Amino acid sequence: MTTRFPAALTFIALFATAADAAGLPTVELSIKGHRLVAEVAATEATRSTGLMNRFSLQPDHGMLFVFKEPRPQAFWMKNTYVPLSIAFIDGDGLIINIEDMAPLTENTHPSRGRALYALEMKKGWFADRNITPGTRIEGLAKAARAAE
Repeated sequence: MTTRFPAALTFIALFATAADAAGLPTVELSIKGHRLVAEVAATEATRSTGLMNRFSLQPDHGMLFVFKEPRPQAFWMKNTYVPLSIAFIDGDGLIINIEDMAPLTENTHPSRGRALYALEMKKGWFADRNITPGTRIEGLAKAARAAE
């Protein structure tokens, strides 16, 4: 007897596997004693794609966006299926602001200052750990530098 999967489920499984195997470098970060692993998006292409077309994130995993220089940043959730919270981070590793973002929307979520980094985690990750603006993120120096 052969088990058959609906075509849509097969596509989702293949697509999710391909997205998770993006091959991006990772960095371990720490915020108020909470450890996390972040994929590092340090090129224009990887920053533009971000977490688009993913259907899940592992616990305590996210994506760190690294920019060439600190400047105002803004993000949206086009083609992003996982509800996310984003922390904008200055050059000293301090969180400037944290915004919650709804999936599949094109509303912009801006930094409230000049950000050198942005960290996306599952929605509520920062709030659940009482991480607020002004909190320092440890480990950013180990992340790849922006290539462009």
